[in-house]
Amino acid sequence: MKLVGAEVLVECLLEQNVDIIFGYPGGAVLPIYDALYKYEADNKITHIITAHEQGATHAADGYARATGKVGVVIATSGPGATNTVTGIATAYLDSVPLVVFTGQVSRALLGKDSFQEVNFTDITGSITKKNYIVTEASKFPEIIREAFRIARSGRPGPVVIDIPKDIQTSMIEYEKAVIDSSLNPTASSKLIAYNKEVELNYDMIADAINKSERPVIYAGGGVNISGAQDELLKFAEKVKSPVACSLMGLGCFPGNHPYYMGMVGMHGTRCSNYAMSKCDLMIAIGARFSDRVVSDFGSFAVNAKVIHIDIDPSEFGKNVDAQIPICGDVNGILKRLNQIVDNRQENNWNEQIKQWKQEYPLKYVNNGSLSPQFVMQKLYDISNGNCIITTEVGQNQIWAAQFYTFTKPRTFISSGGLGTMGYGLGAAIGASFGKTGYKVINVAGDGSFKMNSIELATISKYKIPLVQLIFNNHCLGMVRQWQDLFYGSRFSHTTLTDDVDFVKLANAYNIHAVRITDNSQVEQVLSKALSLNEPILIECMIDHDDKVFPIVPPGEPINNIIDFLEN
Repeated sequence: MKLVGAEVLVECLLEQNVDIIFGYPGGAVLPIYDALYKYEADNKITHIITAHEQGATHAADGYARATGKVGVVIATSGPGATNTVTGIATAYLDSVPLVVFTGQVSRALLGKDSFQEVNFTDITGSITKKNYIVTEASKFPEIIREAFRIARSGRPGPVVIDIPKDIQTSMIEYEKAVIDSSLNPTASSKLIAYNKEVELNYDMIADAINKSERPVIYAGGGVNISGAQDELLKFAEKVKSPVACSLMGLGCFPGNHPYYMGMVGMHGTRCSNYAMSKCDLMIAIGARFSDRVVSDFGSFAVNAKVIHIDIDPSEFGKNVDAQIPICGDVNGILKRLNQIVDNRQENNWNEQIKQWKQEYPLKYVNNGSLSPQFVMQKLYDISNGNCIITTEVGQNQIWAAQFYTFTKPRTFISSGGLGTMGYGLGAAIGASFGKTGYKVINVAGDGSFKMNSIELATISKYKIPLVQLIFNNHCLGMVRQWQDLFYGSRFSHTTLTDDVDFVKLANAYNIHAVRITDNSQVEQVLSKALSLNEPILIECMIDHDDKVFPIVPPGEPINNIIDFLEN
């Protein structure tokens, strides 16, 4: 049958089992929104309008991370498209599957500096797995199907489809297709294609694991993406290996398990960092050895053999050499290894790990009457871990990562690779629409929150029952901390003197808000917030000298740790 291009777009979304879209209308996508008018009236699809296209892209990202599905965004041409760039880059660096549809001027106007025309494929070429500009109407349906395949397969990531306005109104032959929307459909074939020699020597890999005296598992975001948390738990318990997680790996291994050492790297625990420095075998699973984990590449795990398991072969040797690279879906690889590795006994290494954990637990000094670390600990206690925590970037992000115990996958949602301030509130909106059954809490600092606080309008419009925590220290806390520790306490432009009243701001959007100033208020306020079926903002007034510890100075070995006791 023949449909106009805008209707073909929506039909192809329905093929992919897309039931929710995040976006913002504009002139170059008017035909798409006209088609959505009919489909929404028939309850076939839901469109969520955000306050800004960046918020829409972060919302689709948060939805994708919380659910494992592909997030979908629609934006108009020109500034509408360019407003999505930060969100696309955020998703690209954290391997989040998105398909972003942008409007474009009609084909006859391309290249003429037409109103709201930008070359969006050139702009996004380095931050997408693939991007398209649709130049032939007949190819439109297959481009959409291919975009979804690319976004979700292998190492997931964002794909952009730029759609000239006349394509949206062209008559196109459409025939419904049956889509396999399973996660990572090409993973098993990649394993065989890349690892012809390793595939024949799995016994050799198992032998390296079995003979190791001091193994460490370094688990990253790929474990969450692959859904490999059960196999990882089985593997760690079978080989009796301690586990450290990257920031993106939080939740992929239970944070309350005896083998869990905590986060690793710049803000990792002493136990994790010491173990990574002393191990004789490092098993990196779905992790990329980022500079925030490794810090000084020349001193990192110099006495360890490295097994690196990842779906993206470009990661092998990029930052840290791996003697045994294994390319493929980590869930399938761990299943294979669990069949052949020995069920080992604990040894002196396990005792050493226990000793480090007891000797160097995470601690904090309360410089004021309200402690952000206490707030995060109490939030976990009250919720029993049954929340999705989204964060902004900075001290708030690390306090959440350190002091809330993540026991379930896909419950920590944060911008890791790009470090995007202003990410969390949009991501919390998207996660809230994911129907996960978890309460969503966004943790922010006052600086990050102000970057996209306009998304309070979206929360108010849809009455999204999320909790917004703001740690307000009237400064850009993490940058100020670096200035204090490494720049002679020269606080250049990090003290915020605008004195925004966040309670009044929330009230202006008809959102309930409360301000707390003391630890004694925390339990009652959080308990009420978690019980509400409406949005609430909680402003937590904290001291500007509260710091994130431990911290590894940039470029130093990860066992060279500054702790609050030394500050």
